Amino acid sequence: MNITSFVQRASLVLTLLAAPLAMASQQVVPAPPQLAAKSYVLMDAASGNVLVENNADERLPPASLTKLMTAYIATLEIRNGKIGEKDLVTISEHAWRTGGAASGGSTMFLPLNSQATVDELLHGIIIQSGNDASIAMAEYIAGSEDAFADIMNATAERLGMKNSHFMNSTGLPHPEHYSSAHDMAILARAIINEDAEHYAIYSQKEFLWNNIKQPNRNLLLWRDRTVDGLKTGHTQEAGFCLVASAVRDGARMITSVFGTDSEQARAAETQKLLTYGFRFFESRTFYQKGAELAQATVWKGAARQVKAGLAENLTMTMPKGQLEKLQASMILNPQLVAPIAQGDVIGKVEVKLGDDVVRSTDLVALEAVEEGGLLRRLWDSIRLFFFGLFN
Repeated sequence: MNITSFVQRASLVLTLLAAPLAMASQQVVPAPPQLAAKSYVLMDAASGNVLVENNADERLPPASLTKLMTAYIATLEIRNGKIGEKDLVTISEHAWRTGGAASGGSTMFLPLNSQATVDELLHGIIIQSGNDASIAMAEYIAGSEDAFADIMNATAERLGMKNSHFMNSTGLPHPEHYSSAHDMAILARAIINEDAEHYAIYSQKEFLWNNIKQPNRNLLLWRDRTVDGLKTGHTQEAGFCLVASAVRDGARMITSVFGTDSEQARAAETQKLLTYGFRFFESRTFYQKGAELAQATVWKGAARQVKAGLAENLTMTMPKGQLEKLQASMILNPQLVAPIAQGDVIGKVEVKLGDDVVRSTDLVALEAVEEGGLLRRLWDSIRLFFFGLFN
């Protein structure tokens, strides 16, 4: 089989996999709702696609939405074994004075020089929105809140949060402390997808610590049984903010709403986005990361072929009725010469709706291929020369 026929065969296989026999009628998708908010985003959690946005990348004060990053870093430290959930943390004067009861802000009511476990602080951050708990956690992880802010900013950069800069662990106002609706949706997606065990905390409606019971301020946890997170925020400068997520019929949506006028408004405006997203959009994962989709020919290698697949799931979110009309085709590089490292780009997959390419993603080598012996390299050099594969 020559290279051209192999590529054509691989393309056909992908097309058949991506085009189910059942065809759905086209559904009319109305214009998205206009929210009474400064900025907002509706994101599909599986694909990361933004379905609705308004001023999504505008840099705004995030208030206590900041604590999503604080909690995210804390759970990373737990999973990496750097801190333990049972570790005891001593409450410093800075945590007590800046975030405690005397501060007048959201607090876990941690007494000065008292101790709480990492797990208790994590619940206090997520459910009670405790400024004292956030500062205590930051100091325990990094030694100081300033040092922790550096970790926050490095983590934001890693996640692709391009319009965020953190100066503290709480969201207390600072002129250089900002984020965006889009960035907070990106962060929420990471929290949801990376750590299901700790994400369950975000759905808890209340937390009792030291005989003080406080409710979760996310009103949607009481109003909509499909909502299971995430976090509220409020300052006079930021207005009322909410990052939320819900699951219906196996699909998950994420919303991020900044700058509404009241606690009731942030819940109501968020509900509009969720209703719109679930009513008119759907997602499907066509191919899983790491799954072998084809084998590509390798020249001058110890092996003649290399397995090709995707580095990430190929998940698409489209208006309902359009997913069945998608077709995927694959183009493999016909001039793959060893050595090839695992993860090297060796082609691409294109997903089309009619004649329009709606998604393109790299095909990568799922395994390494070392150079072949001298005779194989010489023989393949001759074959390549006569086949005219190199310009």
